[in-house]
Amino acid sequence: MSAEENRTTREPGEVPSDKRPQRVSKAKRFFEEKAPKIIEAVPRDLRRLTRRDLLIFGAGSLGALAGLGYLLPQDTLDRLGVQANFDGPRKERLLNQGLRFDDDVAEALYSPNRIVPTYSKSQITPLRNNYEGETPDPSYIPGWKLTLEGLASGLSVSLDIRTLLTRFRSHEQITRLVCVEGWSAIAWWSGLKFDDLLHAYPPISQARWARVDSSVNLDENGNPDPYYASLDLATARHPQTLLATHFNGQPLTVDHGAPLRLLVPVKLGLKNVKAVTKITYTAEEPKDYWAERGYSRYDGI
Repeated sequence: MSAEENRTTREPGEVPSDKRPQRVSKAKRFFEEKAPKIIEAVPRDLRRLTRRDLLIFGAGSLGALAGLGYLLPQDTLDRLGVQANFDGPRKERLLNQGLRFDDDVAEALYSPNRIVPTYSKSQITPLRNNYEGETPDPSYIPGWKLTLEGLASGLSVSLDIRTLLTRFRSHEQITRLVCVEGWSAIAWWSGLKFDDLLHAYPPISQARWARVDSSVNLDENGNPDPYYASLDLATARHPQTLLATHFNGQPLTVDHGAPLRLLVPVKLGLKNVKAVTKITYTAEEPKDYWAERGYSRYDGI
């Protein structure tokens, strides 16, 4: 058979396969880099736009600096050599409104079903003794009692640690405690659920908040400095909110808030009151130690 006869038969006008254009898939054409488009502009227009943009940028920068200077603390302005005194009720109101808006957004996004991560015992890390002032003397522990007020019964109830340990079921969890100072630690806690206490001693029907007090807190000089924090009842009822009695399998030490401390993993550490001595239920939001000093009232994480 001749070479001519051995060729593959083609229809008239058919292009040989080795000379056909290769098809490119739509996906490849979609993802491939496009050639840049060239846009021509009159140099005079570019110069005009540049001058205008520079003026706008300069005006915006000056406005931002003025606003920033208004919001800076006065001692910072003094160090920068700024003579003007911007401190006053108007500035404080502005800052408080901004903080309140941030808190309201955080509260609106909060989900009572959100559970923070839990860990294994191998992941436990050292936990700092982070009293704001000095660690209290342990002499208060033998006479310690937890007082409950704002109850539906109209009574004031006092409970000792033995009653809390025997009456309520103990729950354990290993969670992370997050401090506003920027550090965190994973610890093993156990104690009664705050929600169980609420069921055993119901608050007044209109209650929406709890004020948690520690009367044994001290300032940096060792003088009495009662500590108190506000806690919304939705957070108090959270399944991971405990009134802790044990830390890493042992009864709480004074360093960590013996004999009872509030543990709220969905809040920053400043809400986790040590050595709780009193819980008061209220309809209106109560005072909060750090909120009065310019910090957030909500402190969620």
